[in-house]
Amino acid sequence: MAFVLGFGEIDRTQVAVVGGKGANLGELSRVEGVEVPAGFCVTTEAFTRVVGPEIEDRLVELSRLEPEDRAAIGVLSADIRQAVEGLAIPEDVAAEIVDAHARLGTEGAYAVRSSATAEDLPNASFAGQQDTYLNIVGSGAILEHVSRCWASLFTERAVTYRLRNGFGHKSIQMAVVVQRMVFPRAAGILVTADPVTSDRRVVSIDAGFGLGEALVSGLVNADIYQVRDGNITSKTIATKKLAVEPVPSGGTEVREIAQERRNEPVLSDAEVLRLAQLGRHIEAHFGSPQDIEWCLDGDAIRIVQSRPITTLFPIPVAADEENHVYVSVGHQQMMTDAMKPLGISLWQLTSRAPMRDAGGRLFVDVTRALTSPKTSAGLVAALGKSDPLIGDALQTVVDRGFVPRVPEQVSTATPPPAPAPIETDPSIVTELIAASEASLDALTRDIKAESGPSLLDFIKTDIQELQRVLFTPLGLQVINAAMDASFWLNDQLQEWLGEKNAADALTQSVPGNVTSEMGLALLDVADVIRPHPEVVAYLQQVEQAGNDDFLNELAQYQGGQAVRAAIEDFLDKYGMRCAGEIDITRPRWTERPATLVPTILGNIKNFGPGAGRQRFDDGLRDAEQTKLELLQRLRALPDGEQKAEETERMIDRVRTFSGYREYPKYRMVSRYYVYKQALLREAERLVSAGVLRDPEDIFYLRFDELSEVVRTRSASAQLIDERKEAFRTYQTLTAPRVLTSDGETLTGAYRREDLPAGALPGMAVSAGTIEGRARVVSDIAQADLEAGDILVTAYTDPSWTPLFVAITGLVTEVGGLMTHGAVIAREYGLPAVVGVEHATELIRDGQRIRVHGTDGYVEILPD
Repeated sequence: MAFVLGFGEIDRTQVAVVGGKGANLGELSRVEGVEVPAGFCVTTEAFTRVVGPEIEDRLVELSRLEPEDRAAIGVLSADIRQAVEGLAIPEDVAAEIVDAHARLGTEGAYAVRSSATAEDLPNASFAGQQDTYLNIVGSGAILEHVSRCWASLFTERAVTYRLRNGFGHKSIQMAVVVQRMVFPRAAGILVTADPVTSDRRVVSIDAGFGLGEALVSGLVNADIYQVRDGNITSKTIATKKLAVEPVPSGGTEVREIAQERRNEPVLSDAEVLRLAQLGRHIEAHFGSPQDIEWCLDGDAIRIVQSRPITTLFPIPVAADEENHVYVSVGHQQMMTDAMKPLGISLWQLTSRAPMRDAGGRLFVDVTRALTSPKTSAGLVAALGKSDPLIGDALQTVVDRGFVPRVPEQVSTATPPPAPAPIETDPSIVTELIAASEASLDALTRDIKAESGPSLLDFIKTDIQELQRVLFTPLGLQVINAAMDASFWLNDQLQEWLGEKNAADALTQSVPGNVTSEMGLALLDVADVIRPHPEVVAYLQQVEQAGNDDFLNELAQYQGGQAVRAAIEDFLDKYGMRCAGEIDITRPRWTERPATLVPTILGNIKNFGPGAGRQRFDDGLRDAEQTKLELLQRLRALPDGEQKAEETERMIDRVRTFSGYREYPKYRMVSRYYVYKQALLREAERLVSAGVLRDPEDIFYLRFDELSEVVRTRSASAQLIDERKEAFRTYQTLTAPRVLTSDGETLTGAYRREDLPAGALPGMAVSAGTIEGRARVVSDIAQADLEAGDILVTAYTDPSWTPLFVAITGLVTEVGGLMTHGAVIAREYGLPAVVGVEHATELIRDGQRIRVHGTDGYVEILPD
């Protein structure tokens, strides 16, 4: 391999040879109509020859550090950089660099720029992690700065970035770009999508006087221009006090801009439109939105870099070119993390809604509903009641006219009769649960006989049974009856008595809520463990080690057999649950029982014996007392007896039916786990046959793809590896609540003016006000809660319920009135506010906060 390659010898496929920046510049130099300053690349072969053997031992030491250990990273990275800069460049390597410099011309200045092999890639930008040197004059200076670029692979920021993003230090090499300097009158950055909204139809241009380094480094404010469909849609002309300019002897300096030029537009309208057009041309060549660095050299536009934009959320694939609007499923299901392909495809088979996927997330295409004024208003209202931010975002889309309206069709058909209202009868719920249990038992029995292609066919057929059980009309009537009764109580009791969210207190300790019962059941497990100090000490070791085989070791401790039986009884009923349980590929509690140990130990520390029963009884008593007080106050009103009778009927209805709300998903997850066990058994057979490398490789195949693999006994290892890499990328993205086919992400707003200064708005889902210490938690296995804490997290699903017994309030970034956290918070009597944007960033762990669960906001209290 050569130590030096000219731009004309390089294309985008040669990242391993010339790094991401070098490969993109070589590719750009081949694009007709794109002017790239001439240059060459010092290849990774030179880096390996000079640097590799000298620092291998220190790279091993570096890989052992944690990204949070800034002091150790700082010391070791500085040591490596110093060592690299001190290495002599071998004569044959130096000779190639000097010869390439001579061919371009020794007169004039050059830019010497780092180009790592994990840089400017579609899934990782590494922007700003390595060094660039401008206005370098002479071969000797170029050689010196090549060494500095090599060394910059080990800056503290670059090392930390790699550690945090899972890139091995030994797997990344450094090339160096040497390129003729351009001394522009203006320079800047052009992105072919709106950097704020991600709208792919918008080109956004930042521009400043002098070298672009001033903008990239954040030294100066930029003029900002936006172009949509060939028209300039906005201009922001900044006051520009400084510019980075070259120094004749080499290097750059910051200079003040003359007073009379500070408020001048950097670009004319014609230049803005030329840049936008060129940006679209480059985007079309690379096939994805681009982040482009440009210079204006006289009238000529020079391009000095183009890289993929790695932060844009992907757009679902549509079958047509029409505008589409997508609503996040994860924000409704309280699971906004990326899902693996098998999990996505199984959910799509389960759902009856028009499901699409992008970025490892699921979305419902609501376009058709938005075309009709009637159905549009209903959808916005319904989703707004569930999640005000989704409702507001959808209303914004509707108001813009993004989706064309279709005239209402007057139907002459007789509408089907509405189902008769159901009686408030507990036996209805009992019968629904019995039917679901019988169906699950049949699945568990029958699936054991299936294998090979017939297993996949069996599961696909059984999903129809899952849909029948999940979407049974009677079950939906029960859930809607509970919701309608709750809304009626809130509306009427506020009108009659001025009580806000009165139904919240009335739904404490409702019978039959399988999820809240799960949280209390783990308190009962703690009761079994508490009397056995040896077992407690052992579980503390398990908590540190995360040993999932700990159940097998319990027998050697006094009381261990009883403890094992209690935990296994809990897992028999709830072990199919886990964080992110709507994704079949996520590890279940039965598979990773150590996940529960921190919560069990917390229950032992924070509660006494019998806390589970006491907690339920206290909630039941509070609900009954609230009911008696409300009825007494109603009877004192005009027509009080009638109002009290109506209210009592609604309270009875909400308490009879509310518990069922959590049951269908519980049994859906149970069914998913049966599927998963059977599919993993089949995957083991595929591994034994040499078709797959690992049983969990099936998680990276869609259901239909897995069916084909099982049928043909052949799988693409390359496809699976690509899916794994894509999944790692998707994990870094934040799912939007609403997404359009233009790529625009909309978060919505609360638009409230009734909040105290500095308050964080959200949705009131469980009444009451509480003050306490905020515990910001991202992983339930790492939760260290004490009695009285307020849980602050991105979202909660049923797997978080065991934590709810230890807290006094709840704040989440995601959620709605009937999502898991809200339902359980009401049943446990916890003040809760959900949908608080960026709560985990704005609230620090350990801060004191006040949660206004009745009015829907959070205050951060002074330290």
